Amino acid sequence: MVNTMFMVALEEQVECYRRLEKLAGAQHEHVEQGSMEGLIEVLEQRQAVVSRIMELEAELGPAKREWKKGVEKGRAEELLAESRALLKRITEADRDDAMVLQQRKLNVGRQIKAAAAAKQVNRNYATAAYGARAASLDDRG
Repeated sequence: MVNTMFMVALEEQVECYRRLEKLAGAQHEHVEQGSMEGLIEVLEQRQAVVSRIMELEAELGPAKREWKKGVEKGRAEELLAESRALLKRITEADRDDAMVLQQRKLNVGRQIKAAAAAKQVNRNYATAAYGARAASLDDRG
């Protein structure tokens, strides 16, 4: 009985990892497209799946010490190996998305600096061409 419950919980955990992998793909699409609303929605869905994985892990933890004695040892090993492989792919995808977001952040920072420099050039030009009054008018925008 314990072995059957263990296998059912283990299979559900693997299915959760499969869902997480699909959600990681959807997350990547939203990151690439710059869709923050979609990204937030996917992250919320991922959090729900991760919460379920944690619940299952709490159930499976004690049984994992005993599963090697069970009849379905081969199947359990397959499921655990699939879980590890899925988790590795999910982690790699998340790392890639984090790098894309970091690069985007750096690019936005460069754009802000360029805009600030352009504003200073405009201010300097206005001062040189029209005097201090024109430069102070430029400071309003």
